[in-house]
Amino acid sequence: MYQPTDLKKGTVISIDGQPYKVVEYAQKVMGRGGSIVNVRVKNLITGNVLPKTYKGQERIEAAEVTNQTVQYLYSDGTSVFFMNPGSFEQFELPLSDAEDVPKFIKEGSEVQLQFFEGRVIAVDLPTTVTLAVEYTENVVKGDTTSSVLKDAKLETGITVKVPAFIKTGDELKIDTRDGSYVERAK
Repeated sequence: MYQPTDLKKGTVISIDGQPYKVVEYAQKVMGRGGSIVNVRVKNLITGNVLPKTYKGQERIEAAEVTNQTVQYLYSDGTSVFFMNPGSFEQFELPLSDAEDVPKFIKEGSEVQLQFFEGRVIAVDLPTTVTLAVEYTENVVKGDTTSSVLKDAKLETGITVKVPAFIKTGDELKIDTRDGSYVERAK
């Protein structure tokens, strides 16, 4: 059980039997009346975001969400498939619930799955991934002085904007939150 002041960003709570994650947190202290905590919570199953207000000593139930490291197997265009490497148990998610996985994760790589009551509810991608450039145009002499961006097709099939000095075969760090180039991998 949580108290309202325990609800920091990222805390997972249960509301009406559904798991919610705190995405915004604000506390207002009221003179002798204690404090009021305003939060915005996101339903981890449906994705709906709603505001909630908690007062004083209210008790908030913690959601029993567990994480499990699994291996990304493949996507068939409608579903994404994962496997627990220890038990060989397989999990299937609709592509709409895991659309970023085929874009950023190479087949055979490990990711975290979140479970609620034995059911997969979300895929937790790493913040950055390292991917190889499959194809990009060669730089034109003289264009390297400015901050010109060009398209680069990566090994997973996505295209990102990269600086002009990037060549085919380079390993790049890509931000999975917005699909942007971060830096060349070392």
